[in-house]
Amino acid sequence: MKYMLLVYLDEQVLSDTEREHCYVESAQLTQQLNSSGQYLDASPLHPISTATSVRVRNGKRLVTDGPFAETREQLGGYYLSDASDLDEAICIAERVPPVRFGTVEIRPVMEIDGLPTN
Repeated sequence: MKYMLLVYLDEQVLSDTEREHCYVESAQLTQQLNSSGQYLDASPLHPISTATSVRVRNGKRLVTDGPFAETREQLGGYYLSDASDLDEAICIAERVPPVRFGTVEIRPVMEIDGLPTN
């Protein structure tokens, strides 16, 4: 089953040096996941200052700068993994480097007909 691991953390918690080290560790984890056949995709996101939110209400588009919600932790990146079950996804999540500073939310990915495949 596919699981989306959403990485949330306070963007200000890491120095530039710590952030770069976290990227290196994250790349190493993706190599390990790839070797075990569990890697599907992963990527960090640019800071929330680059976010744009779009809503359509009553047929009218509303575009605002910034994230959808103001929170203490921001969505910083994701891993898309193939795990046999939730327990295996949890074992992967605890290895995600930013988990030491924030939270990794695990969500099963719904597979629906009609979506393109790669």
